[in-house]
Amino acid sequence: MSYALCSMPQSLIELTMKKKDIVTMLLKRYGGRYSTELGIDISVRKPNEIFKWFLASVLFGARISESIVMKTYREFEGQGILSPEAILKTGWDGLVQVLDRGGYVRYDFKTATKLLDMSKALMDKYAGSLNTLHASASNPEDLEEKLKSLAKGIGDVTVNIFLRELRGIWEKADPLPLDLVTKAARHNGIIFANIDDKKKVLTLLKQTWKDAGMRGKDFSDFEAALIRAGKELRRSKMPV
Repeated sequence: MSYALCSMPQSLIELTMKKKDIVTMLLKRYGGRYSTELGIDISVRKPNEIFKWFLASVLFGARISESIVMKTYREFEGQGILSPEAILKTGWDGLVQVLDRGGYVRYDFKTATKLLDMSKALMDKYAGSLNTLHASASNPEDLEEKLKSLAKGIGDVTVNIFLRELRGIWEKADPLPLDLVTKAARHNGIIFANIDDKKKVLTLLKQTWKDAGMRGKDFSDFEAALIRAGKELRRSKMPV
């Protein structure tokens, strides 16, 4: 046991160890970052990798199953449509075909339009680079607004999906947790039931992650696991 733990009251030691067990369990059961699962390495900060994750985030932003999103992203990957230039070159009809092959049928028309609009805006305003967009933002809130302004239909959920995995990679990426995260954290005993302030929830989750001392993973992995746990709770309609 570390000196830090030895200097803590026994009740706090037990609480810290319990939360570490919970974090370990969540990661083991639900896995980590979606970007990693898709083979996207956003940690290198390369514009092409960041854009791949943005494309995937837009797909995840609709109310559609994760399996369909994953399959649809693989269709884009297989066709080499992984850049603003490639999306614009493919055109609306071509994008609809790719979306349909992935099973993204309910949202194919409006998603094709959204992808074209965001790619054009990204090329026109930021030379096709999301890193340039990030650099131009004055703070985290401005960053979120700039991302949403790229196209109609890019809303809070899509931006949250995108930015939460860029925490620690982009200095201005620090979105507040979604309700799904709060509910999963509450259900698993990580935060108390009477805590609803999202800034406080985020602070507590970061502290929990720090106390857990996990190696080989990032806070974004923890948050992604909580997202999956929250979705499971929603499907089962379990009380939180």
